[in-house]
Amino acid sequence: MPLLEHIGELRRRVIYVLIVFVLGLVGGLFCAKPLFDYLVAAAPTERIDLHTFSPWDAIGLYMKFAFVVSFVVVIPFAMVQMWLFVRPALHPQEQKAALRYVPGALVMLVAGILFGYYVVFPMAYSFTEKMTETLGLEQTYGAAQYFSFLFNIVLPLAVLFELPLLILFLTRLGILNPQFLKKFRRLAWFVMVFVGTVITPPDVISDLLVAVPLIVLYELSILLSSAAYRKKLARQQEWEEQWEREAASGAGTAGSKT
Repeated sequence: MPLLEHIGELRRRVIYVLIVFVLGLVGGLFCAKPLFDYLVAAAPTERIDLHTFSPWDAIGLYMKFAFVVSFVVVIPFAMVQMWLFVRPALHPQEQKAALRYVPGALVMLVAGILFGYYVVFPMAYSFTEKMTETLGLEQTYGAAQYFSFLFNIVLPLAVLFELPLLILFLTRLGILNPQFLKKFRRLAWFVMVFVGTVITPPDVISDLLVAVPLIVLYELSILLSSAAYRKKLARQQEWEEQWEREAASGAGTAGSKT
């Protein structure tokens, strides 16, 4: 396609993603109350009393839950649209391989949400609760503040858990390669440790419990990228050899006719 047609196709895919995102928001409004009840019942404490400090808090909570539901729905759909956008440039085997990333993206997203909610969030909540008791303060939690605290921990981890699949996908497209990932390994490790430090309590154990899995995810991404890159080079070499044989065969046929 010409450049303008590529831009038009990308625009169409983005519009589809935005439409699904809006539909997810609408559906999320209906899921808000059940999710709210479940998360309050499953809070990392025996009893938690949530309060509202503004008439808009309840509406804001509905929108937060709607956004989270839409976010979970739109990630795999966006992967499908990305695959449809690049599909014409891929060989049939690459098309099938890239399509397998869609269910994988959903699995990794759910794994990140579960890790954030059942591992990281209880640690952070327990730490803040102890600090409140140490200062002799009365524990009165605002519903909006509580769920903002929860989502600010869980959602970034859910996105980071997509890292291996995203890097593998970009490697198959030729945008990334393992050499580039290895070159920026130190910077990536620093970012992972920084993220683990920011979203967890300020103690070494909590930081390591988050930073180490993120670093492992990055190293796994390098391994997957290396394997995909080797296969890509092997396929390119095979195609070049096949083209050279066909070219030589065509030249031989033309010479015999002459």
